[in-house]
Amino acid sequence: MTFTPPPAVTTRPTLTGTFGMSASTHWLAAATAQAVLERGGNAFDAAVAAAFVLHVVEPHLNGPGGDLVALFATADDPTPVVLAGQGPAPAAATREHYLAEGLELVPGAGALAAAVPGAVDAWLLLLKDHGTWELADVLAFAIGYAEDGHPVLERVCATIRTVAGLFAEHWPSSAERWMPGGRIPEPGELIRNPAYAAVLRGLIAAGDEATSRGGATTREERVEAARTEWATGLVAREAAAFARIPHRHSPGTDHAGVIAESDFAAFRATYDPATTLEFRGWTIAKTGAWGQGPALLETLAILDGFDDDRLDPSTELGAHTILEAQKLAYADRDAYFGDARVPVDELLAPGYIAARRSLIGERASAEFRPGRIAGAEPFLPPLRTAYEPPAAEAIAGTGEPTVARDGTTRGDTCHLDVVDRWGNIVSATPSGGWLQSSPTIPALGFCLGTRLQMTWLEEGSASTLAPGKRPRTTLTPTLVLRDGVPVTALGSPGGDQQDQWQLLYLLRTLVGGYTPQQAIDAPALHTTSLAESFWPRTWVPAGAVVESRLGEEVIAGLEARGHVVTRAGGWTLGRLSSVGRDPETGVLSAAANPRGMQGYAAGR
Repeated sequence: MTFTPPPAVTTRPTLTGTFGMSASTHWLAAATAQAVLERGGNAFDAAVAAAFVLHVVEPHLNGPGGDLVALFATADDPTPVVLAGQGPAPAAATREHYLAEGLELVPGAGALAAAVPGAVDAWLLLLKDHGTWELADVLAFAIGYAEDGHPVLERVCATIRTVAGLFAEHWPSSAERWMPGGRIPEPGELIRNPAYAAVLRGLIAAGDEATSRGGATTREERVEAARTEWATGLVAREAAAFARIPHRHSPGTDHAGVIAESDFAAFRATYDPATTLEFRGWTIAKTGAWGQGPALLETLAILDGFDDDRLDPSTELGAHTILEAQKLAYADRDAYFGDARVPVDELLAPGYIAARRSLIGERASAEFRPGRIAGAEPFLPPLRTAYEPPAAEAIAGTGEPTVARDGTTRGDTCHLDVVDRWGNIVSATPSGGWLQSSPTIPALGFCLGTRLQMTWLEEGSASTLAPGKRPRTTLTPTLVLRDGVPVTALGSPGGDQQDQWQLLYLLRTLVGGYTPQQAIDAPALHTTSLAESFWPRTWVPAGAVVESRLGEEVIAGLEARGHVVTRAGGWTLGRLSSVGRDPETGVLSAAANPRGMQGYAAGR
């Protein structure tokens, strides 16, 4: 083996069994999913139940006003399918309006950054088409935690503390929701969200009422009635009316949102085909280029042309090669990706990949180097190493769900993976609608998301803001297949880092022979030499963030090659989890991230 040997001792075992496996960024979500499996539900019932629990227990990382991307396959059909719960820009979200508001960037916080919420409808669609449980049974877990309370995480309290001044001065509804009596909750304190519980009960009631009228005689019809209620009922009315009230946005200026009831009514989640790449005998399945998933595929394609010793993230040569390949793939992401006709086949073509690979030298590049595709002009985004918003009271970092330049976590996203004994498997990354995204809507107990901050106000990009267009999301779960059969579901929070950290897992497990837990525990790194997807959208030429456990010799070698390295502490990067299934033996597996003391796997 040419890779650095994996650690002899891991933080926890890779779980194995034959009944069912769940893994998530919060132990209550993993336990909820496993409880559903134990009671006879399938992987889709389990995933949906866990997802609604995540709305309640990780409100600083996701919410009902946010979005969702999932990849799944069923026991009957191994073809990977993308569940697209990414809502579009509202009909009134024109670049002309935002420019007229005096904005240079779409804000990172406030209702002008809100795409149409897509997560709830997507989960309901998955439950309707592939689940087996009634909606009331699936939502019972989340309703219980919202009504009866759950012990609040330290990170939730820290997030509230960070934005307490904003809440108190500018977002009083958020202060009332998260700081009752002006007090920040203490870690472990029981907190409740009765307003959101009422919203969930309303979805259940919509199905029951449809049944009582004789219009919903099946489980599927009752779930569909709940989808209609979400899109046209209380949530749409209250969210649209509340968003129109001017409030503070991240640049430090006040604006009204533009989302309308009709935007909710017009949206329905969809299923999309996956984009795939063959790598060392494995098939890697990702989203289309309306997400950042194909950037991982391009990175793997570039690396596939090197010997194994250049694919080891734990060595100087391997880390350097990986960072340089990622810069090239992410330059193409920023130049070409969006909710438009993107030349993905050309970006993954062998000749194009070989030309990209040839650009990797012995030293770190500090350039933005997208490739050239026939008939497609690359968009060159504004590359700012710093950004000074026009207002003095900017809300720095609010709505930012990723890792700061110094390696500290400023927030994040959620993730969950589930596999059942029949072979159903799902990897899902819900996000957006964080409690710090925009003011809480009092009647709903949650706020809108901020995914539109990933769009540009400059013309010429596939990601330029336009009504009805999906923002290019960073949410990017993964399925791995062998001989056409799914064997692994994995993913990670982390914004621009999601696929970068998943790349390390794939290289270590598929090439290096690591077990899932060994790969998750191993030292992580990522590049910041890209146009950040989140406000204020700066970049760090030749920037790299590494866990100090990578070793001083490796880090010094990277610096000698010209990488601008930030040491992020020993256990700070990566939020990975995964589940797996061996199709020959039926043995299932699961692993979860120890960093942050929240992620857990469960199974038997």
